[in-house]
Amino acid sequence: MIVAAPLTAEAFAPYGDVIEAKGDPSFFINAGKCGRFHDLARTDFSEGKAGISLAHGTPYPLPLNLALIERHPLGSQMFMPLNDAPFLLVVSDGPEATPKAFITNGAQGVNYHRGTWHGVLTPLNAPQPFLIVDYIGKGDNLEEHHFSTPFQVTIPNA
Repeated sequence: MIVAAPLTAEAFAPYGDVIEAKGDPSFFINAGKCGRFHDLARTDFSEGKAGISLAHGTPYPLPLNLALIERHPLGSQMFMPLNDAPFLLVVSDGPEATPKAFITNGAQGVNYHRGTWHGVLTPLNAPQPFLIVDYIGKGDNLEEHHFSTPFQVTIPNA
């Protein structure tokens, strides 16, 4: 069984970037009326371009029956919730490694580094809208691994 931990930038660093407006803005724009938190994720695309998409994710039953992880070899992939609801993240050091799970605080998004093994988009409790930035271009940017024995992922106090 895998127990989801709170998402922190330090714990998630090997897999990607945590995106959140935390602390003071990097600088102000629009005549000082808008604090900008600048350049929060390391996007990385082999060629092609960054695509900006919207998605509506549907929750999975908990505990999560984790049977699949995936990765994107041609580009990073970013998910930012468009509401203040937390969501579940699963990452792995590879198909043979035991995955790790994190839960966001509702104000955090993530950018998976290129090639990072991760679970699918997993909202909690209700359908959830997301902004996605990822690779658009030639080539197959999806590899999947199906576990022979699924892992159970739990969330404390859920």
